[in-house]
Amino acid sequence: MKTDFKKALDSYKARHHKFRIVDVPPLQYLMADGHGDPNTATEYADAIAALYPVAYKLKFASKQELGRDYVVMPLEALWWAADMDAFTVERDKSQWDWTVMIMVPDWITRDMFNTAVARVATSSRPISLDKVRLETLREGKCVQTLHVGSYDDETEILSEMHHEFIPHSGLRMTGKHHEIYFSDFRKVAPSKLRTILRQPVEEA
Repeated sequence: MKTDFKKALDSYKARHHKFRIVDVPPLQYLMADGHGDPNTATEYADAIAALYPVAYKLKFASKQELGRDYVVMPLEALWWAADMDAFTVERDKSQWDWTVMIMVPDWITRDMFNTAVARVATSSRPISLDKVRLETLREGKCVQTLHVGSYDDETEILSEMHHEFIPHSGLRMTGKHHEIYFSDFRKVAPSKLRTILRQPVEEA
């Protein structure tokens, strides 16, 4: 059996333009940090290029060594800025900080991660390989929805989430804006991109 965590975990389910409060369990990720416009910063592309080889090495190691196979998860990212209006209103991408991520199962150990990185280093050696780390993210209570369309068209729904749904639900924002990319922007038209938009919250 091959586990698909997109189907197994409730936190990877969302409906188009329907806000939902969900409790996200602690999840383990491959992560790499950076800053700047994702459309123009080579640092962003380099970080993603370093994550995927490690993710696939871990998948194969899990199947071969542990007998536990799983579907490699989609790309995700945390986004923030010193002034969050640079992200939700002005869309000043040059001011954005980010962490790109790929979720891996909790049975992936630190030793398995170190071995996978070493194996990648002996083959392709991505530029940003040294930036990749293994870390657990604890988000807890979150509000999320599914956005269908261009990334640049997120402003309206994010404004509704941040300034209407969250405060009207007796909540306030904590943590970092989180996106889960179900579509490959290189292969899918912008109008059909499917992205979960998630915001950690707490009681106001």
